[in-house]
Amino acid sequence: MQKKGELVSFRPDIKVVDCTLRDGGLVNGFHFSDEFTKALYQTNLAAGVDYMEFGYKAAREMFDPSAFGKWKFCSDEDIYAIVGDNDTSLKISVMADVGRTNFKRDIVERSNSPIDMVRVATYIHTIPSALEIVEHCKKMGYETTINIMAVSKANDSDLSDALELIGRSCVDIIYIVDSYGSLYPEQMRRLANMYLECADKYGKSIGVHAHNNQQLAFANTIETLTMGVSYLDSTVNSMGRGAGNCPTELLLGFLKNPKYHITPLLRFIENHIDPLKEEGIVWGYDIPFLLTGRLNQHPRDAIQFTAEGRKDYADFYQYLHDKDSF
Repeated sequence: MQKKGELVSFRPDIKVVDCTLRDGGLVNGFHFSDEFTKALYQTNLAAGVDYMEFGYKAAREMFDPSAFGKWKFCSDEDIYAIVGDNDTSLKISVMADVGRTNFKRDIVERSNSPIDMVRVATYIHTIPSALEIVEHCKKMGYETTINIMAVSKANDSDLSDALELIGRSCVDIIYIVDSYGSLYPEQMRRLANMYLECADKYGKSIGVHAHNNQQLAFANTIETLTMGVSYLDSTVNSMGRGAGNCPTELLLGFLKNPKYHITPLLRFIENHIDPLKEEGIVWGYDIPFLLTGRLNQHPRDAIQFTAEGRKDYADFYQYLHDKDSF
C-alpha cells in the first residue's frame, strides 16, 4: 500500500486513544486515586485526546474486588463520578477480556452508560467468543473493536482466516497488538498491509497497540500510521505493563493536527506520574523486558525478575533461551 500523509500535514481520521488507566493499571493493580483519574481526564481533554480508556469490565466473581482498584471493573457509577455527563468531545472506552467479563450483565444499553466504545481483547483461538461480545455491544449501541493479542505468535494463514472472519462481523475497528514488544517496523508494515486490505474490503478501521520492550513502540506506531492505520493507542509517559507503551507526549508531539497539545501532558507527568515513580511503581524499558521482547515471549518472567530485584541479566537470558527450546 502507498503511504498516507506527509510529515508537514495531518490526517483528520487519526484518533488517539489514551490507555494509561487500563495498561498502567496492570502495573499498580489499578489502585489509582480519584484525584489522579480526574486529573488524567482533564489532561486528556486539554491535550485533545480522542478516547480515554478507563480499564477493564472484569467480572467481580472472577477477580477479588478487594485485591484491585475500581478500574479493574469500571462500573458505570464509578466512571460517572469522574466524568459526569461528559459533555465533551472526549469519548470513554473500556476493555472486555474474552473469558473474563460477564458482558451480558455488566454491559448495559449505551443510552444508560457513560461508555462510548467497548474494546474486546482476544487471542486468535477465542475469536468466536470475541465476536459474541461484539455483537452484544453493537446491539447495546456501542462502538466496538477487536484487539487480536500476541499477533507476533500467529502464522499468516491463521491470521488471514481470522481477519476474514472479523471483517465479516459488525465490529468497527480491528487492532494490531504487539503484546510482547517483539516486532520491528518492517514487520508492523507488513501486518498493517494485511489488516488494511481487510479494512478496505469490509469497511473497517484499523488501530495499533504497541509495547516498548525494544524501544520501538513509537516507531512501530508511526510506521503503521503512515500506512493508513488510524486508531493509535498510547499512555502518558509510557505507563503500562512491563516495558510500557507508546508515550502519548511523544505521539502528540509528532502528529501535526493543531487540536493536539503536549503541554497539559507535561504538567500531568510532573504533578502525577513522577510521584508514582517516587512511590516505587516501576514500568518502562529495561533489560529484562528487552530480552523477553527479543525472544517473542510474554513478559511475565521479566516482571518477576524485576520484582525480585535481580540483576543477573546473562543468566536470565540463558534461562529464557532454554525455556524457549522446549
